[in-house]
Amino acid sequence: MAVASEGTPPASAEPKGPAKGWARRGGALSLAQRFLTLREGSIIVVTLIAFLYFALSTNKFLTTSSLKALLPYFAPFAIMAAGEVFVMINAEIDLSVGAVYLFTPFIFYKLNANVGLPLVPAMIGALIVAMLVGMFNGLVVSVVGISSFVTTLGTLFTLSGLTLIISHATQVTTPGTSVVKVGTFAQIFGGGTYSELFWAIGIALVLQIVLSFTRWGIYTVAVGGNRLGAAEAGVRTKLVLTRNFVMCAGLAGFVGIIEAVRAATTTPDPSGANVILFQAISAAVIGGTLLQGGSGTVIGAFIGAIFLGILQDGLNIKGVSANYFYFWLGIAILIAMAFNTYVSRVRVGSGRG
Repeated sequence: MAVASEGTPPASAEPKGPAKGWARRGGALSLAQRFLTLREGSIIVVTLIAFLYFALSTNKFLTTSSLKALLPYFAPFAIMAAGEVFVMINAEIDLSVGAVYLFTPFIFYKLNANVGLPLVPAMIGALIVAMLVGMFNGLVVSVVGISSFVTTLGTLFTLSGLTLIISHATQVTTPGTSVVKVGTFAQIFGGGTYSELFWAIGIALVLQIVLSFTRWGIYTVAVGGNRLGAAEAGVRTKLVLTRNFVMCAGLAGFVGIIEAVRAATTTPDPSGANVILFQAISAAVIGGTLLQGGSGTVIGAFIGAIFLGILQDGLNIKGVSANYFYFWLGIAILIAMAFNTYVSRVRVGSGRG
C-alpha cells in the first residue's frame, strides 16, 4: 500500500464535484475580503460603481472630450487633498487651503507684473508666501495650542479679505498663459491638456511613498495616533505638525497657480475657493482618512478625487441641475464612510490592524 509522504495530503482529501465548486467560491470570497481590507478598497468599489453607472447610462461619458473635461474636476482636488491628508492624520484640519488657493495667484501676478520677476521666480515667491501662511497655522496650533479649526477658520477669512483688498475685487489676466510651443511655462504649469493630471499623479505617488516609507510619514502617523506617546518617544511633535501645515498650504497655493494658468484669468471669488476647500476635504475623507487622526492614505484621497470628478462630470453630461451635485455628494460621503467603517472592522478582525 502506498503511503503519502509527510506533509502531503492524500489524494482523497482534495475536494471533488460540488465540494470543489464551493471551495473555489470560498477562495473568491476570501480574495474579495482581502481586497476590502485594503484602505483604498471601499472607495475603489464606489468609484467603479459610479463610473459604470455613467458609462452605461449615457453615450457621451466615455468620449475623449468628456474624459478631457474630467481632468479639471478632479486633479486640483487630488493635489489639495494630498496635503490635507497629512494634516488630518495628525487629527487636525486646515480650513484655510481655499483662501490660500485664492490668494497665491494674486501674489504671483503682483510679483510678475508689478515687481518684474520672471515667471518661475515669481511662482516660487508666491509659493513661499503660501507656505509661510501654513507655517503660521502650524505654529499657532502646535505652540500656542489654539484649535486648528479656529486657527485656520480665522486665516480663511483673513486671506479672503486680503485677496479682495489687493485685487480691488477685479479679475486679472494670469501671467505666462501663452502656449506657443512644447515646454512653455503655461504648458507645464496648468495650460497643457494633461499637465494637471501629471502633477496630480506625481504628487500623489511621491507623498504616498513619503507617508509609507519615510520617517516623516511614520512620525506623522505616530503623532496622529498618540501625540503624548509620540512626544515621550522622542518625536518632535511640534515640528511634525508645523511642516504638515506648511506642505498643505504650499500645495494649495500651487493648485491656485496652475488653475489660474489653465483658466488664463485670476478671479477674486471667495465662494468658489471655499467650494474647492470642501471638495478637497471630501476627497480625503471619502478616500479613507480618519477625522480622528492616526490613519490615512494619499492614494485613497486621489481615488476619492477621481470619484468626485466622475460624479460632477457625469451629472453635467446627464443634464442634472448643479444643485443636485451637493445632494449626491453628501449621499456619497455617507456611503463611503459606511464602507470605510466596515472595512476597518474587517481589517481588525483579519489581524491587519
